[in-house]
Amino acid sequence: MPTERAGTNQAHPAVLQGTLEMMIMTVLRGGERHGYGLAREIERRSGGVISVEEGSLYPALKRMSKRGDVQGEWRLNETGRRARFYRLTASGRRHLATQTGLWVRFSGAVNAVLRENGGGEGIADL
Repeated sequence: MPTERAGTNQAHPAVLQGTLEMMIMTVLRGGERHGYGLAREIERRSGGVISVEEGSLYPALKRMSKRGDVQGEWRLNETGRRARFYRLTASGRRHLATQTGLWVRFSGAVNAVLRENGGGEGIADL
């Protein structure tokens, strides 16, 4: 759910663990990235609405590595600093397909509930 930071207009959503992992895998489907690049790409694709903090990103990448969905390799980044680059594995591609299907079904159901007017505000009124 999006929340506002006190004193700013910047939306900062609380990202559910599974949703973050699905977003990471989606970005990695387009090619390997280091952690910072992953976080910036998620932010860019969300129009700046979703901001991924290190405290969420790296534990998610560690879980995904243990599960075999991503593999990491230490290399130099574009500025010459050592960074861990991640790539999506075949197992990760299968997991992403399954999770995406579940997400589409779930988010469609939530949207259906929000659209139901029932005399109150509908989703278009929010």
